[in-house]
Amino acid sequence: MKAGIFFTGSGPILILTSYDSLSETNLVEKFRAKGIKKFIAYEVPVELVKQKYGTHYDVVMNDLRQGDDLRVMDYDGHHVFYSFSLKKLGEPIYFEE
Repeated sequence: MKAGIFFTGSGPILILTSYDSLSETNLVEKFRAKGIKKFIAYEVPVELVKQKYGTHYDVVMNDLRQGDDLRVMDYDGHHVFYSFSLKKLGEPIYFEE
C-alpha cells in the first residue's frame, strides 16, 4: 500500500493505493475519470498516515465500497495541507496531459 498527497486544481487530497507508483497509468486513468487531469503528487509513509489519522485510517481501509487501487483518505484540502510538513515531502511527481 502507498499513500500520496495529490495537489490538484481544487486543492490537496490524500489517497491510499495498492499501485506500485503514484504515476501508474491505471491510477492516472482513475484520476482522469474523476476529472483530475493535472496534479503534483508526493508519496508519504503509510505509517505516518496511520499515526495522523488513527481510527479513520481503519475505517477507510475497511470500507467495502472503495477498491484497494484507490482509496480516498482525506479530501479536506485544508486539513491535508496542514497535517504534513512540506519540508519532509520527497521528490514531486508531476502529471499533466
